[in-house]
Amino acid sequence: MDIDFIVVIFVIGFVGSFLSGMLGIGGSIIKYPMLLYIPPLFGLAAFTAHEVSGISAVQVFFATIGGVWAYRKGGYLNKRLIMYMGVSILIGSFIGGYGSKLLPEAGINMVYGILALSAAGMMLLPKNQVDDTPLDQVKFHPWIAAISALIVGVGAGIVGAAGAFLLVPIMLVVLKIPTRMTIASSLAITFISSIGATVGKITTGQVEYYPALIMVVASLLASPLGVMTGKKVNTKVLQVILAVLISVTAIQIWINILL
Repeated sequence: MDIDFIVVIFVIGFVGSFLSGMLGIGGSIIKYPMLLYIPPLFGLAAFTAHEVSGISAVQVFFATIGGVWAYRKGGYLNKRLIMYMGVSILIGSFIGGYGSKLLPEAGINMVYGILALSAAGMMLLPKNQVDDTPLDQVKFHPWIAAISALIVGVGAGIVGAAGAFLLVPIMLVVLKIPTRMTIASSLAITFISSIGATVGKITTGQVEYYPALIMVVASLLASPLGVMTGKKVNTKVLQVILAVLISVTAIQIWINILL
């Protein structure tokens, strides 16, 4: 592998992981299309959808470790929420990750497009202002949390994501969790989800280890920096940034699917 390949993959991993830490997502919402479309622009070999989903799964696993570690203090990690959603999404992501081998590339891209479009739609829904709720008084419906996480896990496991780009809107809009607690807890849930997706991808031979290693190094450097930035940014600004990123990505992937 030449230096151009290393630099391009590292930059993709760094940008995606920085946004991961800042917004509480695994980063695959950004890195999936970047890995598909950017390398060929620099004359590098294009990855297949299966390879991209495999690389993304491994990278998300390590990116979320850095994010959770940076959020370990401050009371932002809701352990009860993490338990309900974490167990469900772990089961779903393993099923999706293992079963994705049976889907054609077009099918994987289609699932990604549906997830991104769903997330974009949810981010446009009105949100109740709950950011002023004391962290120790946050309440949510456990069964809604568990079932939604299971469904997200299956779809996310297929595309090698951990599903945080859909979990975050669900936590904000449906479960009405404060923004900073959503960001911190979603990173922990995403980490759990990435375990199932990664195991499913590895056992079905969908992981390219060299580019995955480059992405992991970038993740461990960038994710904590993103967390530090996110703590300083207004919560409404974070929600707008996330909504824009998801919407742009959804539009881009559907344009490529339809054309």
